[in-house]
Formats: sequence, C-alpha cells, structure tokens
Amino acid sequence: MYFKDEILTFEDTKIVSELGIEVMMDWEAPIMEKTAEYICQSKGDILEIGFGMGICADYIQAQGVNSHTIIEIHPQILEKLNAWASTKSNITIIEGDWSTLSISDKYDGIFLDTFENDSISSFKDFALARINAGGYISYWNNKEDESNLYSFDELAYDKVKVNPDSNCYTDIKEYYYMPKVES
Repeated sequence: MYFKDEILTFEDTKIVSELGIEVMMDWEAPIMEKTAEYICQSKGDILEIGFGMGICADYIQAQGVNSHTIIEIHPQILEKLNAWASTKSNITIIEGDWSTLSISDKYDGIFLDTFENDSISSFKDFALARINAGGYISYWNNKEDESNLYSFDELAYDKVKVNPDSNCYTDIKEYYYMPKVES
C-alpha cells in the first residue's frame, strides 16, 4: 500500500496512518521553526514538500516570504492544506509526487519532509536543479546524528533540543540535527 492510499487519523497532537504509524507529531515544532528560519533567510520563493500538520508551513508564513509553494500527495492532507491556504495570497499548491512532477521554477529555499517516500534517493538532484544560487535546502533527518542521507557535498547541521513523545517512526531521543545545505 502506498502512503497516499492509506486512511489517516488526525488527532490534536499527531497524524497516524491506518497501520498505526505516526506520520507527524506536534513535538516537531521546534525543528520546523528552525528549519523555516533557515530556508527563508532571503524572504524569497520557498518550496515545501510535504504539508503534514502544517507546522512548518505556519513558520514559513511567519517569515514574510514572497511566495510559498507546497507539494502534497495525500488526499486527506490536501484537503486540510486547501483549507489552510484559503486565506493566504502567496500560496501555490501542487498536488502529486514531487519526484515525478515537471517543475521548472527555481526557489530560494527548499524543505523536504515526506512520509514513506520511495523516491527519496533522487532528492539531492531534484533540489540542486531547483535552488537559486545562494539558496538554502533542508530536509527531515530521521536520525539523532549528522546523517548525510543524500550525499550533499557540503552539509552543516544545527543541533535542536527536542522532547519527543514515544513513537515508532524515528529514533530521535533528545536532539535533532537539522541538515543545512547552501547553494
């Protein structure tokens, strides 16, 4: 079963898949805030891949960016995304799988936070082809260490203190290492 076909349950503090796996949890807020600050430094055009609970999207909007494009694949999350975006003028929503979409636009900041994504190995090439010179890239790092999952040539990290609830999707215990790529 593909993630986009799973029935999700939306609780106050998390999204859970029909298999009982947490898709996103509210304890991730400090991570999303730091990520938004990093990728939005230019206040330019931002690409967010995966909306989830909208935590990072809220922080991106708070940065006063020129434009905010969000790619989402899951129909239930798209419904929530459309409702969230209905009062904002700088949002573009793209429905589909980021790895198969034909996107020629360039961005000043890119953030990837998807769930059960089979195309994850192509993220580096996708991001580098769509980032403006001087832009910023980050992605969800599921490990409590400085993992370079996509083999970016130059990668730095910010250490973010978190207090995760018990979950089955990550082994993060106390610190999150936010990946930072500058183009």
